[in-house]
Amino acid sequence: MAKSNALRKQPPEREKPRIAVSKSGPAELDRLIHERLRLGIVSALAAEATVTFSELKNLLRTTDGNLSVHARKLEDAGYIACAKSFEGRMPRTEYRITEKGRRALMKYLDHMEALIHAMREK
Repeated sequence: MAKSNALRKQPPEREKPRIAVSKSGPAELDRLIHERLRLGIVSALAAEATVTFSELKNLLRTTDGNLSVHARKLEDAGYIACAKSFEGRMPRTEYRITEKGRRALMKYLDHMEALIHAMREK
């Protein structure tokens, strides 16, 4: 005899991870840092006291213009600081992460870890 659909035992539904989402996306996700090149910049600066423009350009394998635009956005937000000087006749641009930038990066990493943890719990 076949069981009716009402009597068949349904598998329990898995509880979905509870990550707050707003119209603009996941809560507290820093869109400024989330962009790939800007994340690379702040990550490199978090690992070293200062990094030159040329070092960042080589490390991130990007163009002068692309690096300049993204570094300026981070600088305007107060996440990094820029110091320009000369070595002989050659201009030298050095970047460092600010305390605000370090806090923003740590908050971003905490958020990403929470997302990863929630997905692994599935």
